[in-house]
Amino acid sequence: MTQVAVLGSASTKIDVSIIMPCLDEARCLPACIANARQALETMSRELGLSGEIVIADNGSRDGSQLIARALGARVVDVEQLGYGAALIAGLRCANGAYLVMGDADGSYDFRESVEMVRRLAAGADLCVGSRFKGRIERGAMPWKNRHIGNPALTFVLNLFFRAGVSDAHCGLRALTSSCFERLDLTGRGMEFASEMIIKAALKQQHIVEVPVTLSRDRRDRPSHLRPWRDGWRHLRYLLMFSPDWAFAAPAALAIAVSLGILTLTGVAALTENKSPFGNYWMILAGSLLGLGHTAAVLAAATHFYGRRQGFRAPSWWEDKVADWFSLETMLVAGSVFFASGLLILLSVFGYWSSRNFEPIGTVLPAVVGTTLIVIGAQNALAGFLLAIVNGHEANFIDRAEAETWSDTRRRSVRSPIGTCEDVERLDRAAKAADR
Repeated sequence: MTQVAVLGSASTKIDVSIIMPCLDEARCLPACIANARQALETMSRELGLSGEIVIADNGSRDGSQLIARALGARVVDVEQLGYGAALIAGLRCANGAYLVMGDADGSYDFRESVEMVRRLAAGADLCVGSRFKGRIERGAMPWKNRHIGNPALTFVLNLFFRAGVSDAHCGLRALTSSCFERLDLTGRGMEFASEMIIKAALKQQHIVEVPVTLSRDRRDRPSHLRPWRDGWRHLRYLLMFSPDWAFAAPAALAIAVSLGILTLTGVAALTENKSPFGNYWMILAGSLLGLGHTAAVLAAATHFYGRRQGFRAPSWWEDKVADWFSLETMLVAGSVFFASGLLILLSVFGYWSSRNFEPIGTVLPAVVGTTLIVIGAQNALAGFLLAIVNGHEANFIDRAEAETWSDTRRRSVRSPIGTCEDVERLDRAAKAADR
């Protein structure tokens, strides 16, 4: 058994766990563990909390494990490679009610986590450090990361999930053990940082920020970060958790463009005016309409999947469509579209045959007919897909649940990011309760 560093209490109860992912950090570990120990001593003195230091080792070959144990930290050996995999294993093995995570390269000052734990004790679920609100030492962050990568990915994350954070990828953060259990984190790589904030925002956790300092790390080797690869992993994670932007937005755009082209072409044909769009444009419009319908089905399927997995809340529109959004209505609508398309194509064939199969001046009716047949077939098949994704339920939306959530949403104004005033108010309330 490895030694557990319990600071601030003679009992075995542990309130705070400081977890560091580690891969060949023998050069940096002594200073990082000493720094974490100072943070725990401050927490013990100011907050009356005891703590431990946990090193989640990802297969170090430089003796990092021996150094950590010699310095009184608990070592968790993690076989699965990856930043996220190491942190998840360390967080799962931690004993504290408050979990602090930070890199083992000397780039963060764990003493700044004291304020994070204070925020958690005041009622927050997740406290994220902000290097942009704090200080970034010269040379501590590459130019492209500081001015392009981090701001861009943080902007996209806030746009997709309304998290409101200023630094989505800061490595120093803290959360409660109960919040960690609720988030059910799975990201193995650097996308773990985004996943934590995404799921916290989706699950309506109370998120706060504190300024932190980013220093130049103490490594004598290149960083494990790979900016382009890790940036793409973050971006794809954002899209995978946002069906609205991955599927619904492209669907709306494709449908709007296709309907615009077909409408203008149809009006021109009825008024015997020259259409601004030729036959090729009409074929493109039909393809876009079918593509838009497919994307809309995927948006609904991923939304319901997220609902069942517990990281997506009901949407505002669900109580409005609960009565008619089901497998049966999808089948009926699909049949209507299919029959309408077939009728149009039969009419086109009749008109064509009456003219001795001479070329027809426009392909608009044929495009509309074939598109309706495709959409009708897709709609019927999509009904079964949605039923399967929804747990083999023919009714896709539970009306009672949707109405309850809609009422709750109307009564509350969501504000995931806590301000300093929020924390001060919580502190005053806690002190008043103590008195």
